[in-house]
Amino acid sequence: MSLKEILPGRLGFGTAPLGNMFRAIPDEEARATVEAAWDHGIRYYDTAPFYGAGLAEERLGQVLSTKPRDAYVLSTKVGRVILDEPETDVPDFGEKGGLFEHGNPNRILHEWTADATERSIEGSLRRMGVDRFDILWVHDIAQDFHGDLWLQKFEEARTGAFRVLSRLRDEGVIKAWGLGVNRTEPIELTLALDEPQPDGFLLAGRYTLLDHEHALQRLLPMAQEQNVDMVVGGPYSSGILAGGTHFEYQQAPPEIIERVNRLKTLTDKHGISIKAAALQFSLAHPAAAAVIPGATRPSRIAEDIAALDEKIPAAFWHDLRAANLVSPAAPLPNGA
Repeated sequence: MSLKEILPGRLGFGTAPLGNMFRAIPDEEARATVEAAWDHGIRYYDTAPFYGAGLAEERLGQVLSTKPRDAYVLSTKVGRVILDEPETDVPDFGEKGGLFEHGNPNRILHEWTADATERSIEGSLRRMGVDRFDILWVHDIAQDFHGDLWLQKFEEARTGAFRVLSRLRDEGVIKAWGLGVNRTEPIELTLALDEPQPDGFLLAGRYTLLDHEHALQRLLPMAQEQNVDMVVGGPYSSGILAGGTHFEYQQAPPEIIERVNRLKTLTDKHGISIKAAALQFSLAHPAAAAVIPGATRPSRIAEDIAALDEKIPAAFWHDLRAANLVSPAAPLPNGA
């Protein structure tokens, strides 16, 4: 089953910020944000054990466990088992060091074997208080977390997590599985396998206004050829396209700030918001099934919905192309 058949709409809710990414968020603020997403009609929610060592799953589950389970689509990720013991060392998150320093203090086991995959799913179900997931993503088997060892982690997942998730899909326990990563190479490698294929993938930060050329070179043509859909994560490039200061989970470098300023000049010229341009660009590719911006304040949900519905004149997209701010290969809304 394709992701477009499974997902209830083009706008979902990404919960990484609920794991206290970048800052400590009060529980009541996190709950109010999830409730706002529900009240605004969002019915696809994505989470992961990694987000605050289970904190995001707990906070999301506090709300969703009170809702009719058939009324929404839920995805989480495998590859991290949250242990019932405190972390005694400084966690090594590769390029994402310090990302969830305000999350739960639990130790995290990073493992993609069959046994760890089963344990990961069981832990997520328990934390969230739900009876099932619709989609499971294999999380972060990529260079940004593992450097030169990423192929070793990929092989661990190929012989472990991939096979467990394929079996669960075939048994009807889940509807779909795929990879949830911040790099294109693991997905390209997976799509080239002869073994059971994924139903889709969650690509974070690699199909945005600021970073999309690499995905257009190989990955997205492969995905289209195999009818594999994409969920676009991180459409605001860690916040820099939504008024924040982060890009790729770090403080944005000068060249990114300069590029964003050029984008803002164009959006101001046409009287539109940069958030609207960012969301609608990410959804314009034929492989895009949904986009899942994150939020930590209820007001952000209304902003995202307004951005998705905002009318953007074709002249903006033409100007964007003329200014070389998008790849010539990137599909733009309304065929611009």
